Amino acid sequence: MHQFTTFPSANFASLARGFRLAAFVSLSALQPFSLSHAAAPPVVYTGAEKTTNAADGGLRPAVGVQNIQVVRANRTTPAHADGLTDTYLHAPMLAFWRGKFYLEYLSGPRSEHEPPCATSLTTSVDGLNWEPPRLMFPAVALPDGSHTIAHQRMGFHVAPDDPLDKFAAGRLLALGFYGKHPSPNDGTGLGRAVREIHADGSLGPIYFIRPNTQQPFPGFALPYPLYTVSPDAGFVAACHALLANKLMTAQWWEEDQLDESGFYRVKGKALSYVTRPDGSVLGIWKNRLVATTTDRGETWTPTVFAGNMPNNGSKYWLQHTADGRYGLVLNPTNRNRHPLAIMTSTDSATFTDLLAVHGELPDQRFGGYLKNMGPQYVRGIVEGNGTPPDAASAFWLTYSVNKEDIWIARVPVPVTAAAVGPVSDNFDNAAPGTLPAGWNIYSPLWAPARIIESEGSRTLELRDEDPYDYARAIRVFPATHGVKISFRLFARQNNARLEIDLLDAAGARPVRLVLGEDGKLWACHEGQWMDAGVYTAGQWHKFELEIPANPTADRCAVLVDGQSPLPRPAFFTDPVTTVERLSFRTGPFRDRGFGGRDLPGADTKVPAAVFLIDDVAITPVP
Repeated sequence: MHQFTTFPSANFASLARGFRLAAFVSLSALQPFSLSHAAAPPVVYTGAEKTTNAADGGLRPAVGVQNIQVVRANRTTPAHADGLTDTYLHAPMLAFWRGKFYLEYLSGPRSEHEPPCATSLTTSVDGLNWEPPRLMFPAVALPDGSHTIAHQRMGFHVAPDDPLDKFAAGRLLALGFYGKHPSPNDGTGLGRAVREIHADGSLGPIYFIRPNTQQPFPGFALPYPLYTVSPDAGFVAACHALLANKLMTAQWWEEDQLDESGFYRVKGKALSYVTRPDGSVLGIWKNRLVATTTDRGETWTPTVFAGNMPNNGSKYWLQHTADGRYGLVLNPTNRNRHPLAIMTSTDSATFTDLLAVHGELPDQRFGGYLKNMGPQYVRGIVEGNGTPPDAASAFWLTYSVNKEDIWIARVPVPVTAAAVGPVSDNFDNAAPGTLPAGWNIYSPLWAPARIIESEGSRTLELRDEDPYDYARAIRVFPATHGVKISFRLFARQNNARLEIDLLDAAGARPVRLVLGEDGKLWACHEGQWMDAGVYTAGQWHKFELEIPANPTADRCAVLVDGQSPLPRPAFFTDPVTTVERLSFRTGPFRDRGFGGRDLPGADTKVPAAVFLIDDVAITPVP
């Protein structure tokens, strides 16, 4: 079933009328955004790609993306520094400051908008290894006996250089919103809080930077003072600078939307924006609403629907990439929040080439109300909030998966689906503990992929202790029919599973091999599994695969340690015209996961399964 259907870009009025029926929210719910149906949209999608209900949407992956799990929800044995057992983790925000990534996210007991809900913080030097999370904005008790619900559309602000106040420059402010049940973003919460993160990682006192005017408890004293009483003049100046920044604070409108003081210049949910070459700023909100400003947020064009774009209630993210292009990251369906994908543009107006950024969808381990499935609520580093050292070659995104785990992704630049040239990877130039360049990696905390040192050489290790997920490594190569592939495999055990696939552009798997839990190698022949003999634990095995160059050939020859373990070549299980991906996965194939219930044993590791991969060579045959 297709979820994303393209329309002629000129028929924008018909598109808007169609989405009145199909949109995630009704048009009546969008009225506060000052919709203008007459204005031409400043953003249009012109690509032909369509998505399916599969986890990856049937999309090709952006080459070299590394998906890294930051926090894994755990109800009984948490890794949280404060012992939180929350299983609703969502809405992460990201910054890079003084050599570290800073990531904050919502922490709630089980369901969305369930009190008490707090904001947690974690940090990382490399984006791969993260510190145990800790509470940053704890929930507080309310007069009615309930507790506050955290909410945020903005997480961090690095105070800009100020020649008039050198003590404010470069300070890192963290922000969160104190809402209340049943809805933390309806304009009746307590207000927005702020605290400083110091260079040594310590946290300053909590203050309110903007109390809500519609706070519902008459006479109730706010749990924290206003920022203006801080004895730190530099902190106060940094807060003043933030309040004066109409682009940054435009992200706040949703939580204190009942304010009528004129503080906001534009109204909308979950604003993301990017500066264009002419100095103007393009903004996009939830439900594909877009507008532009030429005076840094003081005035805006009327908000309109982006043309030929899916209308999703999840977040969109605009990214200026190091090659001078633009990326728009989104869930490319009208309702589903999977996959996480990116479309790109040369001018920030016309976008095309829809590719998957996170194409995995594991089962949801903990049920809960309003816990949508999928990688969603994507954010990157807001302009001005830091530049990682690899910014010339990649950008970083953060998002939640199934509203229970927090992930980060490193996306190489340029964003492309095409690989160039033959592959020859022995990993010798990769540092131990890192990830291999050029490989698409899916690395949960309990099923990590890493480069390791083993017997004097460096190899790619897939280690899996997760009862409901797997590690995965994919090498994209130039699309071809004929191909010769070789690699070495080392299994530390003979009672675990490793699946090896060749895939085409749409994810069809004509060639499938499995190192099985029964200690045998299996090859799939036209949908039937053939016994290919035993494999030996603790020993390297060399695999060689060859698909003939003849474009009508529909088979793959398999050699293991120089010998054919099969009586004949394995004929394709899925008919394809080309292949372009080699995949290693420590678990069975899944089209997509499902959720809504608690899974048994989700908090307990299973015995480790470890596989090593080395000397990968892929040569397309014309």
